[in-house]
Amino acid sequence: MAISLAKGQKIDLTKGNTGLSSLLIGLGWDPVKKKGFFGTKTPNIDCDASVIMLNEAGKLESKHDVIYFGNLKSQCGSVRHTGDNLTGDGDGDDEQILIDLHKIPSRIHSLQFVVNIYQPVQRRQDFGMIENAFIRIVDNKTNSELAHFNLTENYSGFTALIPGEIYRHNGEWKFNAIGQGTRDTSIGEIANKLV
Repeated sequence: MAISLAKGQKIDLTKGNTGLSSLLIGLGWDPVKKKGFFGTKTPNIDCDASVIMLNEAGKLESKHDVIYFGNLKSQCGSVRHTGDNLTGDGDGDDEQILIDLHKIPSRIHSLQFVVNIYQPVQRRQDFGMIENAFIRIVDNKTNSELAHFNLTENYSGFTALIPGEIYRHNGEWKFNAIGQGTRDTSIGEIANKLV
């Protein structure tokens, strides 16, 4: 049964679960529906999920360590993005990232997950226009959900979110429910701060 996490909560993923090697990270969100004179209107908001692979110092060593819609697979083969969802419509995960824990190079100590709005300034959009955002961690072999974190805060004015990260600690992999909003306008802007 999945653990429902609160902001700032950390859990062990591999301790006591020695067979865990393949994860599916599901990220989801819905545009807020607005009621108008002629019915309900749903804005077209394109959110993009990404992963930034960081070293022990929390730094990004290479542009190839940013996995997003323009670079769907890490060079080491440990992280794979399944593709871009342009609308966020529908139930369940909007974008998914597959992780092979055994293939992650020893130089990588954390995988930071990011969701940002595509062209937020030009489109005048922010996360105040998004609801039901979540990140979930699934054992990809058994299809059992290990953890689920709903981002319930008001993120108005923010154009990117860091829902969480998977990180190494004492030889085990853990998940940290971060839930932090930023005003960065692209994954490149976020990545440049981590160089």
